[in-house]
Amino acid sequence: MRLKKILLSLLVFIACNSLFAQQTAPLKIAVFAPVYLDTVFNGSNYNLGNNNLPRNILPGLDFYNGVQLAIDSLNAEGQSLIVLFYDSKSNTQSVKQILETESLQDVSMIIAAFNNRNDIKPLADFALKKQIPLISMTYPNDGGVKANPYFALVNSTLTTHVEGIFKYLQKNYPTEPILYLKRSGALEDMIEGLFQDLNKKTPALPLKIRIVSANDSTNIASFNEVMDSTKTNIIFCGSLNENFGINLVKTTAANKSYKSVLIGMPTWDAIKDLGKGTEIIYSTPYNYTRTDKLAQSIIQIYRSKVSGRPSDMVFKGFEAMYHFGKLLIKHRNNIATQLSDNSFKLFNEFDFVPVKTNGESIPAYLENKRIYFVKKTDGVIKSIQ
Repeated sequence: MRLKKILLSLLVFIACNSLFAQQTAPLKIAVFAPVYLDTVFNGSNYNLGNNNLPRNILPGLDFYNGVQLAIDSLNAEGQSLIVLFYDSKSNTQSVKQILETESLQDVSMIIAAFNNRNDIKPLADFALKKQIPLISMTYPNDGGVKANPYFALVNSTLTTHVEGIFKYLQKNYPTEPILYLKRSGALEDMIEGLFQDLNKKTPALPLKIRIVSANDSTNIASFNEVMDSTKTNIIFCGSLNENFGINLVKTTAANKSYKSVLIGMPTWDAIKDLGKGTEIIYSTPYNYTRTDKLAQSIIQIYRSKVSGRPSDMVFKGFEAMYHFGKLLIKHRNNIATQLSDNSFKLFNEFDFVPVKTNGESIPAYLENKRIYFVKKTDGVIKSIQ
């Protein structure tokens, strides 16, 4: 029942803000998220009864809830913004049709939670045409966007993570032997290629990498002959595959005769309780520790409204709306060149860098190059660097 009320309030929120936008002309932000409302409502009638909401709805709904909490905070500060919310998975109105509506023609910024590569380009093309920023808050893919300095990718690409991990290893383990476990696959080949290329071109001392092949059920103990029982072994997981990573961490934790530190990929951030019995380190563009005053406040407010614990999508929605909304108010027409301004930092710093491809003079897009490294020991976060 409570979720039903939340979804109904979402519909009211869309309607009220659209009407308000037609009567006034302050700065306007459009938010797109995959909520799949048409699978939940038949017109204004809720059609799921007492059934639980489908899993595909929850990330977009959480993002919306985070956006709404940020709007409440901005309203409490007396900030002047108009926010339009659109369901990017609507069955009755396509994104292309939404972009043709009158209310969107004077928008100053778009914030999007993508969950599909094909959804990116229509919004990116619109942002380029209007010369307004499109903040892609969740999806680590450029969607084939080219020559578009208005498309800002917050969730860093795999290439950026590999570069960051390589630098992390160089800084922290410059002379230590590193056991690189590789799973077969095209994506794994790409990661290995990037890693090897960085190692060949580095002006510093190259890493001492030993690459060994493994599969989803390989026990790390099978590599004991190349590990050292007298010191900490550095092991890098060169795959995004979840099962491969989970098995690697579990078998390492069970290999009690050898102390190890596991360096993993950003996908490890989404695996609950990963790292019990050993120490793991992985990269992420999102630093949501949930322990500071603001995070605790969001958790309490969310719990009071939804009777649940907020997912990271709630925090992403809140940060996107509040941080970039405040930047828009501050910089107005110059916002596209000021996205790295961290004056209103909440949880994360952002460093948007133009990404150029094939020697082109115009950036293909902007990418956030600021990533963090999370260290977990026995499944508990110990530090973030």
